[in-house]
This record gives sequence, C-alpha cells and structure tokens, in this order.
Amino acid sequence: MTSDRRARTWGLGVLAAGVAAVVALSAWQPWSRTPGIDTAASGAYGLGSQPLSVPAGADVLVFGDSWTYGSAATRPTDGYAYRLGDLMGWDVTVDGVRGSGYMKPGIDGPDFGTRASWLDPEADYDLVVIQGSINDRLQGERGYRDAVSETWDRFERAYPGAQFVIFGPTPHEFPVFEGTARIDRDLAAESAERGWWYISPLAEEWITPANYLDMIDTGVGAKHPSDAGHRYLAEKLAQALRDRSATTDAGVDAPLDPAGP
Repeated sequence: MTSDRRARTWGLGVLAAGVAAVVALSAWQPWSRTPGIDTAASGAYGLGSQPLSVPAGADVLVFGDSWTYGSAATRPTDGYAYRLGDLMGWDVTVDGVRGSGYMKPGIDGPDFGTRASWLDPEADYDLVVIQGSINDRLQGERGYRDAVSETWDRFERAYPGAQFVIFGPTPHEFPVFEGTARIDRDLAAESAERGWWYISPLAEEWITPANYLDMIDTGVGAKHPSDAGHRYLAEKLAQALRDRSATTDAGVDAPLDPAGP
C-alpha cells in the first residue's frame, strides 16, 4: 500500500508540474490572444462613410510612426507605405517618425500633432492615410482623444480637399496590450464622428498567432514588420482601400501573398 501511495503521489506531482509548464508556456507565447476585443463590432467601423474616390496617379500622403517609416525592412523604402504607392500606381509621400504617437514624441521627430502643424501647405493630396500608433499605449487615456481630434483638425485645415483614412494600430506582440486595444476603439469612434473610414488591422486580424513569426521581426527588428510583413501590410491596406472605393479600377490589382520577398 505504501508503494502504491508513493506511486500515486509521484504521478500527481508529475501531472501538476506538467500543467504548470503548460500554463507558463501559454503566458510566454507571443501568439496568446487578448480577451475583450470585439472583432465583429470593430470590423463594422466606418460602414457609414462615403466611398473613396481616388484617381489613378493620385497624390497620397501616408503619415505615421516607425511602421510607416519602414523600420525593420531591409531598406526603409521597402516599407509598406512605399510599397503601397507601387501597388496602387500612386505618388506617395511618406512621413514616418519612429517612436512617435499622438501624445508621445518620437526618436527623430515630435508627436503627431506637432508634426501635423509642420505639413507642407503647398501640397495637394487626393488622399491622406494616418497610421498608428501603438506608441501611445502607455500614455494613458486622459487627453488622448483630445490630442487625436486636434491633430486631425490640423490635417483638415491643411488639406481641405483631401479624403482621409485612419489606419489603426497593428499588433506587434501577443497578448495585445489593453492600451493598444483602447487606442483602436478610440480611433474608431473619432473616425466615425467625422465620417472617415477606419481600417483596423487589430479587429480584422491581419496579424494573428498563425502568421506572427512570419510577419514580425522579433530579433533585430524589435517587433516591427519584416520585409515579408511590410509587403503583406501593403497588400492588405491596398485591398482595404479598394474595398472602400466607389470604383475598383484605381491602382493595380495585386494578390495577397505573404510569402513573397
């Protein structure tokens, strides 16, 4: 009986250790999901907006943070924003500052609002895409939507004839930080108030546990898109813009192939 009890005790100990190991591994895995993100509701953001009408050869501004800058691409000009111009046949001006957000100054430039006040008043953009930013995820909720609204006011004053699309934060790690999910909700709400299209890579699950390690450079790139990731984001964004357009002949059709260079 004593040996039986010892065997059962040892077996239970091994089982408990195994469960603990699984729990620890789940906590570490970058693909763990974050509860509380209402994908169905988030995916409906912008459905009341007017269809985009962007001419062939349009002048487009893509404004954002390090993802727009092209961080972790072999060359910054391999970043998604530059690739978008090639895919759509647009003349794209890229304005990306690493580390910047609506409230947070960047590494090589100030916050979004200050940068918006420095925009070229002589430019005449057909479309402005404002990307990001996960960099505000630690800044807190207080004052965030005011900063967003003031920044967008500056864009509208600078380019009253432009169409605007907000390109929300893309997950750079899992589980998704609650601050990132809040930013996604806040930007969606602000976009809806202005009748602007909101594209949510978070709600539409562009980066998922299944493709995370293929799309995100977790080494030297410090959780920015790899070359394949930038290409994938450009293709996804191009398709999202086509889906929201009044016509489907703007830009060049390109297959979504995340395995490409």
